Amino acid sequence: MKKVLYVPLDDRPCNLDDVVVQARAAGIQVITPDAEDVKNRLDTEADAEGNTLLDTHSPVFGDTDRIRRFIQKHILAVDGFIISSDMLAYGGLIGSRRFRTSGGGTYPDYDPETTGLLDVIREIKQTCPHKPVYVLDTIMRLATTVFVEGLTQSAYDEARAFAQQPRAAASEFEAILDGYDIKPDGTHFGTPVHFDKEQYYNARRHKFKSNYYILDQLVRSGAIDFLAIGVDDSYTQGVQSNEIDFLEAYVDQHLNGHDGQNPDRVILLPDADGLGHSLMGRMALHLHRCGFKPRYSVRYFGPDGSTIVNPYEYMSVHDNIRYHVDMIGGRFVDSGPCDIEIVAITGADKAIEAASHIAGNADQQLPTIAIDFVGGGAANETVTQALLDDAAIGMLLGYSGWNTAGNKIGLALGMAQSRYAYLITERRPHALGDAANAHGSLLFKRFLKDYYYKKLTIAEVRTYSRAHSLYENVPYADQNMLLFNSPEDYEVLVKLLRDRMQENTKALAERKAFQACASRAIRQIKRSGSWICSAYAGASLAYDNPAFIWGRAFEITLGPSVTLE
Repeated sequence: MKKVLYVPLDDRPCNLDDVVVQARAAGIQVITPDAEDVKNRLDTEADAEGNTLLDTHSPVFGDTDRIRRFIQKHILAVDGFIISSDMLAYGGLIGSRRFRTSGGGTYPDYDPETTGLLDVIREIKQTCPHKPVYVLDTIMRLATTVFVEGLTQSAYDEARAFAQQPRAAASEFEAILDGYDIKPDGTHFGTPVHFDKEQYYNARRHKFKSNYYILDQLVRSGAIDFLAIGVDDSYTQGVQSNEIDFLEAYVDQHLNGHDGQNPDRVILLPDADGLGHSLMGRMALHLHRCGFKPRYSVRYFGPDGSTIVNPYEYMSVHDNIRYHVDMIGGRFVDSGPCDIEIVAITGADKAIEAASHIAGNADQQLPTIAIDFVGGGAANETVTQALLDDAAIGMLLGYSGWNTAGNKIGLALGMAQSRYAYLITERRPHALGDAANAHGSLLFKRFLKDYYYKKLTIAEVRTYSRAHSLYENVPYADQNMLLFNSPEDYEVLVKLLRDRMQENTKALAERKAFQACASRAIRQIKRSGSWICSAYAGASLAYDNPAFIWGRAFEITLGPSVTLE
């Protein structure tokens, strides 16, 4: 079994647990740092007077030095590397956007501690030049992080609106660093009420220097084989625009790119929490040596993706799909034969038609991915019901209905690419069986979480949490229930979660998509292209498995177990 060292963006399930299961579905063993070393948490302490919250503090970030030593320890023991630069250099995604009193020194010697951590990537390539090294990096998002080092919901809302405002165009690196506060007319922005704009700008300066360092010092020198740059929480204009334009221009001028992209070396697009999935998909294709780039096409059921720009993104859904295909190591085709079809559901009124089309693909043995773009941060009810009413859904290679368009695309395409690479190369019966169970479990989880939790159960959790807030000035207690609800109420919330997810697991297992003995999943794709399938035999969820990993309603751990025979 191939082994991949994986340093996640943080320890939320979308970035860690799910990627590990995805890899298992592709016959890959994932080696990760100790849980405590990648642990991220929102503020863990609160100061209050009576029922008025005064402040929150004491977040938890990853241990960057221990992560560096973990990488060094395993260089010789694994077959490939997927490393989050945010975790390695900053202790995770929330650590990478911490407010700063200084933006660092002059590039490239802006922060020896940070560059020293990043340079462990160079050490990997020097030690094992033939092993693939993939890195995921992020451009700092627009908003602050709520309840990290005291930042409030008001600070988040104000910062996001503030950062969306157009800045004066700048193309030179230093001019971008100096121009964050300059409007297009040359004047400066006013002083925000709820956050310190200079500390915010310093955070951007430091992170942007790291973005540049990774491209300029590591990708260009060959220390990184492939770089995925995700633009987290973006907009069609604003403080990120010059940063994005600069990095895209660098790719074109120095890395043989076109329109800011090079499918063989670096892709830049709106996403963050789907990058781990995408790079694991690319890694699986490389390690299983399929020898070609699978062809992907997309068919829209609803408005064409070229007409849709997600509220948290700066490019169309269609372009985001195309660039994600490049990121996972595939080849996008506008017409003609394809190896895998993406069914993009963009209109709820087309959901039944989309499900029927997926069933037709299954009859023709055409591997398929389904993505629900109708729902915002959760799967749409009409779309989900239409999908779950069809037994062919159990044969999907990838699916997602969670969060931003970029997240959905990254999760679904990465999941499908790694699975496809394994299905067409593996021939050992026992290995195929173990991988099929892993894939079935992950596909089942996507529906269980994206719809049954994110659409249904979360509403109950939020209602109870907000109704039992300890503080009158905290309207959204569910954003940090460990701090804003009493221990007794938190226990009620955990029990509510676990009771509902038991009910939801049973309900989902009875739907046609996953019904025992009636639904099937692809077990192997023969050299002729024909499928060997296994039947779903059952699904279960340990009662104490679901938990609020960050103490907030938005994220839960969830590990259902599905068996196929």
